Amino acid sequence: MNMLEIEDLTVVVDGKKVLCDVNLEVPKGETHVLFGPNGSGKSSLVFTILGYPNYKIVSGSIRLNGEDITNLPIDERVKRGIGASFQHPPAIRGVKLKDVLQSLSKKNSEIAGKEKTLAKRVNFSASFLDRDLNCGFSGGEIKRSEILQLLAQKPEFILLDEPDSGVDVENLEIVGNVINEILEGRSGILITHLGYILRYVRTIKAHVLIEGTIACSGEPIETLDHILKEGYWWCSQCRSLTRKL
Repeated sequence: MNMLEIEDLTVVVDGKKVLCDVNLEVPKGETHVLFGPNGSGKSSLVFTILGYPNYKIVSGSIRLNGEDITNLPIDERVKRGIGASFQHPPAIRGVKLKDVLQSLSKKNSEIAGKEKTLAKRVNFSASFLDRDLNCGFSGGEIKRSEILQLLAQKPEFILLDEPDSGVDVENLEIVGNVINEILEGRSGILITHLGYILRYVRTIKAHVLIEGTIACSGEPIETLDHILKEGYWWCSQCRSLTRKL
């Protein structure tokens, strides 16, 4: 059974089409990786799956674990098991990282009172938990903070928007190993631009998004190698062939 099914999805933001006839299936227990050039619609797909109201679905559907969630608000989607780490999460003054983790622990008895232990898993000191959420964080700290929150939340379907951007070599393996642990037995979509995280995170299938639609799909490392050698021009040819067929 598929954990996520997207069928003929077309989305508009402020009158501009950002996704066009997207079809995507992620079976239970699988993590798929999504490639694409800047502005291709990768983050738009994440926001649409999450249910951000600015992303207007004009046609198509989204099903999670067999249930149609196309018209559900964000909070209802989260209750059904969707979690996400964002590429550019907001900084929130007055809200400590530990406050967020403690809020999550109320919904997950397994982590109650274990915030410091969890922080060590992503190479954070206990004092880091007393900092305002994302305020003054480096790029790598923001990514580790996002992964830490997912570790606490333990969602059933996970969206990872460029978890390797801004992360130094020393912490990339740490982040990758924790992501693997979070994804164990779960499903997800991982967005990456350069593919560094694929050295550490197990993915089953790759998709390439170009101009708001899926241009081609294939084996992750092979797809990445083609992109690095030929650029996204190679994927555009796949899209052209598909259109002719």
